Amino acid sequence: MKIDSIINGIVIDHISAGNAMKLYRLLKLDTLDCSVAIIQNVNSNKMGKKDIIKIDADVDLKMDIIGYVDPNATVDIIRDGVLAEKRSIALPEKLQDVIFCKNPRCITTTEQELPHIFKLTDRENRIYRCIYCETKK
Repeated sequence: MKIDSIINGIVIDHISAGNAMKLYRLLKLDTLDCSVAIIQNVNSNKMGKKDIIKIDADVDLKMDIIGYVDPNATVDIIRDGVLAEKRSIALPEKLQDVIFCKNPRCITTTEQELPHIFKLTDRENRIYRCIYCETKK
């Protein structure tokens, strides 16, 4: 299999094996008008297996989504065929409109214009709670 190198674009690397498609959907990469390559189950000395996403354009990515799906991922910015910047990702403190409250009594059920906001309450177990009703996600 041959996947060309990127001249100007983004590589999301060190994604835990199996999470690339979830990132693809949440980041809405299907709406981009450029080449996007998803490489799954790549051998990795550090991780055993990993996924990689290559985007052949310099686009704005929501880092909080990447951090929520896989806080150990890295984002590499490629310019003129060389690595210009490498960003480490962390678990975000707050998520807005990434996950949605499933509590039928939550105000977001009746007030649909309200944003779905979740706050990180337990970093070790990666637990987020709705700021309106405290429902766990």
